[in-house]
Amino acid sequence: MSKLVAVTGATGFVGPHLVSALARRGWRLRLLVRRWSPLPSLAGVDADIVLGDVLSEPALRELVRGADAVVHAAGLIKARAPADFLPVNRDSAALLSALAPEATLVLLSSLAAREPQLSAYGASKRAGEEAVATRNGPWVAIRAPAVYGPGDRETLAYFRSVKRALAPQPWLPSARLSLIHVSDLAEALALAVERPPGPSVYEVDDGTVGAYSYADMARAAGAALGRQPWQVKVPRPLMAAIAAWNELRQSLGGPTQILTRGKVAEIFHPDWSVHDRRLAATTGFRARYDLTAGFRDTVQWYRRHSWL
Repeated sequence: MSKLVAVTGATGFVGPHLVSALARRGWRLRLLVRRWSPLPSLAGVDADIVLGDVLSEPALRELVRGADAVVHAAGLIKARAPADFLPVNRDSAALLSALAPEATLVLLSSLAAREPQLSAYGASKRAGEEAVATRNGPWVAIRAPAVYGPGDRETLAYFRSVKRALAPQPWLPSARLSLIHVSDLAEALALAVERPPGPSVYEVDDGTVGAYSYADMARAAGAALGRQPWQVKVPRPLMAAIAAWNELRQSLGGPTQILTRGKVAEIFHPDWSVHDRRLAATTGFRARYDLTAGFRDTVQWYRRHSWL
């Protein structure tokens, strides 16, 4: 009988791509979902379903029971208050570490964890890594850079702006950042499950040495959309003012925003390039998409689904 992998975050942005990558490799799947409902993003996937969330110990116990591997892909990327990141990004990782000591635990982390002083989000992701690192059983934490691709709503606003021939970017000429297409990230995670590289924190990206500039992003998005966008350089004080306004709206009951003062600190950090390529060297991971091909694939998906 094929081995069993338990997955959190299966219905998020990365989750459906990860589930597909694991299914292609013959793993039996057990997925944690928060409520019974049709799951169009997982159509055609044969999996056992556990009802609950990552804050429910009984649900997590059922999820990991008898599993050979656990992929903890659930995570909070925006929150109403800084402390709200910790239960999902730290405490759930600690609980899973304790519950499945015999299984290989693969944690999807973020490059933001490399600079935890910048934001509550980054600090919570680092705390999640530290929780996993204390476990007795095998573990792997994989720091992803900015992730884009089919189904992503967070970067959709950027593509919509470029469609209007405007490419906003921080006024930070020397900035470098790594990126990865969501299906490539899913493959990297699946390979880490299949060929665990040994307990450590790893980084992953699309393999582009030296990473990208914001100008590279504008050119790639413009090519995908048939535009030559004007690169609008946004100074930090202006972006910080917008973030402060967003936080005020949140405090008054408005929708949760991803652009907060912590996120501004992340955006204006000059180096989000991947430094560590041990994961690719150990597992044999090779990305299918560079930025140009990845943005083209993303735009095609947006158009097919009438998002753009």
